[in-house]
Amino acid sequence: MPTPSPAPGTRPAARGRRSGGDRGQVAVEFVGMVPLILLLVAAVWECVLIGYAFSLAGNAADEAARAGAVKGDGACAAAAAEHIGSAWGMKPTCGREGSLYKAVVELRIPVLHPSLNFGSITGEAGAAMEREED
Repeated sequence: MPTPSPAPGTRPAARGRRSGGDRGQVAVEFVGMVPLILLLVAAVWECVLIGYAFSLAGNAADEAARAGAVKGDGACAAAAAEHIGSAWGMKPTCGREGSLYKAVVELRIPVLHPSLNFGSITGEAGAAMEREED
């Protein structure tokens, strides 16, 4: 006796399989991938913060050297701190070296946020002396 064919509009019953088969697989894969995706996002964010810190240090050193060459040591430190927040832990070093005025700005390297950090980076700049000695 042949097997009866299914009624129109219905699927034939699967033999030896539970109904639902792959149900829930996407949810399991999603839960497994979320930590990897979050780790990747954190790594990219860290790279952005480190690049931004290098940019800030270099710019602060440029401004500090220019201000120091024109107005002296007090203006150097003030110019370096003008655009950098306290969370970056900035340490400017300013001084004359021959006919140049040099500025070195040290910033702490951030870990996911500028207030959490490890190590430090420096930005260095020099400018020709523009004020006359008395």
